Amino acid sequence: MALPQPPMPQTATCYRHPGREAGRRCTRCGRPACSECLVQASVGSHCVDCAKLDRPPVATKVRYWSARQPILVTYSIIALNIAVFIWLVIQDSSAFLSSNATRGEFDLGLAKIFLSRDGEWYRLISSGFLHFGIIHIAFNMLLLFQLGNLLEPAIGRVRFGLLYFAALLAGSAGALIVSPNSLSGGASGAVFGLMAAAFVGLRNRGVNPFSTGIGTVLVINLLLTFTLPGISIGAHVGGIVGGVLAGWVIMHPHHRPVPKWATYATPVAVMVISVLVSVIVSKS
Repeated sequence: MALPQPPMPQTATCYRHPGREAGRRCTRCGRPACSECLVQASVGSHCVDCAKLDRPPVATKVRYWSARQPILVTYSIIALNIAVFIWLVIQDSSAFLSSNATRGEFDLGLAKIFLSRDGEWYRLISSGFLHFGIIHIAFNMLLLFQLGNLLEPAIGRVRFGLLYFAALLAGSAGALIVSPNSLSGGASGAVFGLMAAAFVGLRNRGVNPFSTGIGTVLVINLLLTFTLPGISIGAHVGGIVGGVLAGWVIMHPHHRPVPKWATYATPVAVMVISVLVSVIVSKS
């Protein structure tokens, strides 16, 4: 009498493609899967479903990416300045070298008449992103990059952004006070404000600014401001005033602590005062 034959072994098929033979199994859940449905892992291979479970959520990946960008605000401001400059050059190629004032520069630049007659208050900010030629923007963006590397990681993104716009608006107010009838533009006021804030911040922390180069750069740029023609003295000086006021509180000495809210409120107060000064000058 013949013995019954054992059943033929069944070939495992892919859990996602039943018609395909599975040569391996997921080392995490054990499901059989074809080569297309397996993802190489640190140990073995995972099926696509297990691989998805291992991936962090989008919000987590965004936070990880953000944490790896120490000067994200600085990069954003630089990118915006460059985008405005490219837009001006596309409109009129002469804006590249700034041989003559272009229509785009008149649309963004700051002068008293545009505020008093037309009420175009956006110019208080837009003028800070306007540059007259490639040399102008290159010089300002280089300084902004260097100062952003110094300040943004030290004081944080929000306070750095507030400090920047406090200096920008203070520079606009200064330009209106000193040269109300001249077309002004550039990030110089904001950049000078960052330099001044870095200067007082280093002093408050017990560091000689001249030992780091900040003091020397600030002095040289001030000399250039008062000696070279075509430079907005009011914007530079106004930016310095705004940067000193905001920077003194944001980067206060360790032995004289201030409430955390004051480090945010002070640059906001500088912005409000700068706008009020601009309004008074435009109405006078």
